[in-house]
Amino acid sequence: MLATAAETNDPWPGLVQDIFNNRQMNDGSDVIGIEMPARAEDAAIVPVTLRTRLSPGDSRQVRSITLVIDQNPAPMAAKFQIGPDAKVSEISTRVRVNNYTDVHAVAELSDGKLYMAKTYVKASGGCSAPAAKNVDEAKARIGQMRYRQFASAGEGPASGVREAQIMVGHPNNSGLQMDQVTQLYVPAFFVNELRLWQDDSLVLSMEGGISISEDPNIRFTYVSNGAKRFRAEARDTEGHVFQRDWNIEGSGM
Repeated sequence: MLATAAETNDPWPGLVQDIFNNRQMNDGSDVIGIEMPARAEDAAIVPVTLRTRLSPGDSRQVRSITLVIDQNPAPMAAKFQIGPDAKVSEISTRVRVNNYTDVHAVAELSDGKLYMAKTYVKASGGCSAPAAKNVDEAKARIGQMRYRQFASAGEGPASGVREAQIMVGHPNNSGLQMDQVTQLYVPAFFVNELRLWQDDSLVLSMEGGISISEDPNIRFTYVSNGAKRFRAEARDTEGHVFQRDWNIEGSGM
């Protein structure tokens, strides 16, 4: 009976219909990997890493990765579109997890098919957890961007695979958090678009939702095209646009 109840309450089939238009899901064990802690220390900032697993001889490319937190109020946490020449192979961020849940990563490949992998996370209350920073501090940070690149000593901008990190200062209010003074819910207000370029070549874009944690933080690997500048543009649900660019040879911090 317990197994039957669990299957009945499984939201995934409905999410496949709502988010992916009921397209066929293929086994993604050799295509996409998802890593999260089995039990979250803080449900409001749960780390997640997505890794492509295509073999070097595979001619297909990953076009997008959709992250779905099944039991969250808005299950589609983020959709990452990968630049055609960027060869992004790893993406890490932090998410809110509201209940014990399966978390799915769905990769769309250049063959037009969807490939799925999943993991299970024990966490609760992440979407309604109070903001870590006070309101004034959060407002002062809105739109501030930091960029950091990681490279071994002596590596230049044309060295091939690189690793970088972008952080956007933003409260990313979920709409489920309560103001501790007024006892009213704080309206949803979050970064819903983020785009990253090396010079004018798209590296990565993200369509985000309420499940992305406060101060969105994206760390990723990509293949350098020798560009001298890295550029970021973010938009939030109130229409604010934040832009900044950095010299790739500098830290950007």
